[in-house]
Amino acid sequence: MPYPDLVRLPDTPQDARPDEALVRAGEAFAGIRPRLLKIACRVLGDMTEAEDTVQEVWLRWQNTDPSQARDPVAFLVTTTVRTAINVAGSARFRREVPGDRPAAEPAAPGPGPAERAERAEAVDAALHLLLRKLNRVERAAFVLREAFHYEYGEIARILGTTPPNSRQIVSRARRRLRADHEARVSGAEHGLLLTAFLTAAQTGEVTALEHVLSGGTRDGGH
Repeated sequence: MPYPDLVRLPDTPQDARPDEALVRAGEAFAGIRPRLLKIACRVLGDMTEAEDTVQEVWLRWQNTDPSQARDPVAFLVTTTVRTAINVAGSARFRREVPGDRPAAEPAAPGPGPAERAERAEAVDAALHLLLRKLNRVERAAFVLREAFHYEYGEIARILGTTPPNSRQIVSRARRRLRADHEARVSGAEHGLLLTAFLTAAQTGEVTALEHVLSGGTRDGGH
């Protein structure tokens, strides 16, 4: 069953690559597949869904024009994050994968350097997508609601609006993630948000993230 596009993915050409190019594409994909699987699993929390997601990425990769993917690693990581976000937001996924599902991977004492790097890479790509698609208020409401499960009343307090309006802002953010429009992103803004997000996720201290997300802005634009 196709997933609804929460984040629009580029259409693929009808004709596949020539055989030689397809072989090179397969080699590039095989080299990074374990990393893509881990990224998808961290977004989805379910290994079966992660495997299906990576398979979908592979099908898209086979039909991707090489000129659109000069950096295969960056292209594949970004496509995996986008596809996993689409799956995670689909009604089918929400019905079939309960919130109290068991962890997809066995518990470990703690992530090693490689795992931390992969996790940061997935977060980096996702946040960069939000920066391109959403204005500051939408971004704040969406991240606090979807990533940190804030109540709408808490979001309203941070943004200086009402709970019903904060709910509308989150809905608007979801719609904009499906749209084609993207804005330019400054490296400084991206780095600041990434640092604050990772700190909040790793330590549970969200004050700095709230400050970065709100930026002294009330319900409005950038």
